[in-house]
Amino acid sequence: MYIHSSFDSGNIEVLEADSPDGIRLKIRPDAGGEHMQWFYYQLSGARDVHCTMTIENAGDVSYVDGFDNYQAVASTDRLHWFRVPTEFDGKHLTIRHKPSSDSIYYAYFAPYPQYEHDQLIVSALVDERVRAEVLCSTPDGRPHTLLRIGEPDTGRKQIWVIARQHPGETMAEWWVEGFLERLLDREDPVSVHLLEQAVIYLVPCMCLDGAVRGHLRCNARGRNLNREWADPSREDSPEVYYTRERMEATGVDLAFDVHGDEALPYNFIAGAEGTPSWNERKQHQLDTFKHLLAGISPDFQIEHGYELDSPNSSDLKKNTDWMAETFDCLAMTLEMPFKDNADSPMPAIGWSPDRCKHLGAACVDAFWRILPEL
Repeated sequence: MYIHSSFDSGNIEVLEADSPDGIRLKIRPDAGGEHMQWFYYQLSGARDVHCTMTIENAGDVSYVDGFDNYQAVASTDRLHWFRVPTEFDGKHLTIRHKPSSDSIYYAYFAPYPQYEHDQLIVSALVDERVRAEVLCSTPDGRPHTLLRIGEPDTGRKQIWVIARQHPGETMAEWWVEGFLERLLDREDPVSVHLLEQAVIYLVPCMCLDGAVRGHLRCNARGRNLNREWADPSREDSPEVYYTRERMEATGVDLAFDVHGDEALPYNFIAGAEGTPSWNERKQHQLDTFKHLLAGISPDFQIEHGYELDSPNSSDLKKNTDWMAETFDCLAMTLEMPFKDNADSPMPAIGWSPDRCKHLGAACVDAFWRILPEL
């Protein structure tokens, strides 16, 4: 029996693996030591054996509530992910499973490794309407890539979509995959009309270094990118610095920041209600978009979400607040669950890559229908 995580996006430390019923594990913190929660590892040599795997520092993670009513995911081929029995006692996360294969992977959510990210970009570039621009080199030396879909022209709206500022929130890039597939369908009338009226600027993964390192929230320099927007550093948070620079060059009419939430078992949107310039027009735009998306996708709802910020309490270090205040635009954060969607539960898979992709496709409709309000 052998356990390791020495691969792209892997994260686990093995404390003991001498007996299948007493496997002891530990999550490795992000760079900087402030955050941890993401795990992803391979177990070999335990086919048809009942295994008990305990993550002993689960009570010390960044979002302890994220492990309540949570089930880990597993896969034998890294293509199809399913949920496995998981218990949390407030200190230890215990996964109990009998693998049906000589090799199996366990993770916090279905991973989206760099090879998938690279393939997403090259596949999109087959379409001549897509252009790629490397905005900068990440601290670990990877290309920080922006995709532009459509041609800038007078009268066309500028829509910016960024995903996966927090690298462990892999559902965000699965969302991007579904969004892009729908957007580039030349026989889809909504996509065609959207691109006649708007240009889409898309950063599929804001924190590629953190993704490869197996981090939850931080880049290679230990920076939480969604706390860097007010004053980003070229050295420590170049991903934000150069993305922000490009946004200032294009202007922004709609900003959409795609995330995952550890605790809440719902898909929901957080707005910029606490910003100083919040007004009735912005409230109307936000409410309209949320109701549009709820009418398009049963997987999206408007009842549950974060507590609203009180007036003038915004944190301009966060993307959505900074975007709304800087560009006077409709700015939103989409949150998806690590768990299942409580409104439409599918216990065998929970919230899954394909469900993320379907929601991404549904957002194409919502973007098109919100255009008259921008």
